[in-house]
Amino acid sequence: MSRLVIFLLFAAFALAQPQEKKSYVFRGTVEQVNKSGKRLTVKNEPIQGWMGAMTMGYAVDKEDALERVKVGDRITATVYSGDFTLYNIQVVPAGKPDGTSTSSTKPGLRLEELEQMALASNPTMAQVQANIRVAAGLSRQAGLYPNPTVGYYGDEIRGGYTGGGKQGGFISQTIVLGGKLQAARRVAELEANQVETSGQVQRLRILNNVRSAFYQVLAAQRLVEVRQGLAKLAEDAARTSRQLGNVGQADRPDILQAEVEQQQANVSLRVAQQNLQASWRMLTATVGKPELPLTRLEGDLDAIPDLNYEEWVATSLRESPEVKVAQQAVERAEASLIKARKTPIPDLQITGILAQNYEPLETTRRPIGLQGGAQIGVQLPIFNRNQGNIAASKGEIDGARAALERVKLQLARDLASMFRDYDSARVTVQQYKAEMLPRAEQAYKLYQTNYQNMAAAYPQVLISQRTLFQLEADYIQALENAWQGAIAIRGFGLIDGLSEPMSPSTGGGRAMGAGASAYRTTSVQ
Repeated sequence: MSRLVIFLLFAAFALAQPQEKKSYVFRGTVEQVNKSGKRLTVKNEPIQGWMGAMTMGYAVDKEDALERVKVGDRITATVYSGDFTLYNIQVVPAGKPDGTSTSSTKPGLRLEELEQMALASNPTMAQVQANIRVAAGLSRQAGLYPNPTVGYYGDEIRGGYTGGGKQGGFISQTIVLGGKLQAARRVAELEANQVETSGQVQRLRILNNVRSAFYQVLAAQRLVEVRQGLAKLAEDAARTSRQLGNVGQADRPDILQAEVEQQQANVSLRVAQQNLQASWRMLTATVGKPELPLTRLEGDLDAIPDLNYEEWVATSLRESPEVKVAQQAVERAEASLIKARKTPIPDLQITGILAQNYEPLETTRRPIGLQGGAQIGVQLPIFNRNQGNIAASKGEIDGARAALERVKLQLARDLASMFRDYDSARVTVQQYKAEMLPRAEQAYKLYQTNYQNMAAAYPQVLISQRTLFQLEADYIQALENAWQGAIAIRGFGLIDGLSEPMSPSTGGGRAMGAGASAYRTTSVQ
């Protein structure tokens, strides 16, 4: 039998029995109905073991489906490995499950649940609350009036030959003048405000870190699905190559190459699984629950937010908690100057004395009795007029104002860097979604059609399908990068949720490495 006849028999056998290919349950949402082209454009959910979630055009097995289905419908169907045709299309009624048993399917974790876990379990939130209590206590203490002094008073206790003397007690009180207590209380209140704002910084860091890790895991789990499909494809290609070799349609080098590609696909799958595990561990550490077992996440990786640079620069300079902390540092420095200027104002020192005078009167020889006395004094600000602290407070104001400008400039610089990465990733996503993936799908369909018409070899079909899967993996990478950029932008560049909560003494968060250096995308593989 000639090689051509064997090839035709093999092709006819493959084309005549699509039911023997592995079947999958297909679920998705209809985005376009093309009656003239007899195709449906569907945004499908991941198909475990074959392909990831994507929007593609599909042929239909029966044309009447094009009359029953409309845009926005949820559908289920049957698909076969390597065949982009939808069989047995069914429209899912609104409000009903799409053919799965909800009682046996455990829903995945959503971002909102992880955020709540993190705010409850991340230890830095407990540190923030402790810092707030400390600041509140110091603020209360700063406004308290000084305590009076009481004590024993004695004078000429033995009284000489008369046996007299004075014995009694005294009470002394400092009367604070010049509004010094109010000034000290104001400084402490502003410090407490800084601590509260730094708590907002830490809360935002935690949420941003959780969001960043969430989309990293979401991309990693989707990549595992793509790698699983690619591994299955490589396995099928190696099997097909061996079958072609058995009938003389493939040479030994072709078989070896197919087996090598299968091994590469298996390695890539293992790497993707390990990356998913590592990403999950980083997420659970940030959440504060490292014991959480690996769980599927529920989220829309494709729904990238549309951000505008000018709008976010204005928003960041107006609402960034780091800018607020720096502004509060200026206010605190100004209040410290007022306090320093009030400090040299003298306080009154008042002392009252009540003593029993045992010295006898010359006329009656009886003790004189109770006698009172008073002392009033002030400390003269001659040498120490607090001039050093006043000068230091003025320097602190200048430094705080400069720090405020530095924070604004650093924030603007970091936003420029973050938007560069975000815009690049977003353009890449759009290019893949609008151009590259549809073209790769079209190329695969054409190769498949040519193969069915015996105008192309089966390896070409496998190569085009493998290219489609690889583009899907690159698309996922671009999606993750776009999300990482968007999260960093909307979170004012605050990412590390396990860093030490800011202290007001730093005068701002960016000195603690909270800027763009903390923003980093982790590539899925």
